[in-house]
Amino acid sequence: MGRRKKEPRSVHRENIVCAASLLFMEKGIAATSMDDIAKAAGYSKATLYVYFENKEEIVSILVLSSMKKLHDYISGALEQQEATKARYDGICRGLVQYQEEFPFYFKMVLDNINVDFESHDHLEEERETYQIGEEINEKIKHFLLSGMEKGDLRKDLEIMPAIFNFWGMLSGIIQLAANKEEYIKMSMGLSKKQFLEYGFSLIYHSIAAKER
Repeated sequence: MGRRKKEPRSVHRENIVCAASLLFMEKGIAATSMDDIAKAAGYSKATLYVYFENKEEIVSILVLSSMKKLHDYISGALEQQEATKARYDGICRGLVQYQEEFPFYFKMVLDNINVDFESHDHLEEERETYQIGEEINEKIKHFLLSGMEKGDLRKDLEIMPAIFNFWGMLSGIIQLAANKEEYIKMSMGLSKKQFLEYGFSLIYHSIAAKER
């Protein structure tokens, strides 16, 4: 333990967060205690509280990490293409890849996040998570406006409601496909990929300009 004490504070925090992440994925956040996290990370409970005030602080760091990953996926998808439909397809592929690689994180970014920073009763990670979420929304806003200017998307889209519906529909269908993959195959005869492609096409046509 003497060697571990000499390690930077950031190393200890990372060790604890990694152990907590695995437990949250296995047991769920509510069923995981600080005792569980301390044991999994190889620290005493007293030492754990040196680095984190409570479980909520650990969760906030994981949520922030997940939001940063989502930001990278969305940014990459939008930067790789110029055509509106190709950019939309890239967003869809990126979100599917993100959900498949980080299913726990995908669920976390769909949860409610703190938006009230007037009081002092919030964590700094919560503020950063909110800011990154706003950056993602701004990227989607530019995607929609660009598509509207090109005549690819409907001119009557109300941007902010469109953004939230966009997220709700895409994330909802991706999570549904992940949860109901066997049922979809049995009842519809569709693979997860086929089901998603059909759903993504429906969503795109709901925002696309009508062909003349």
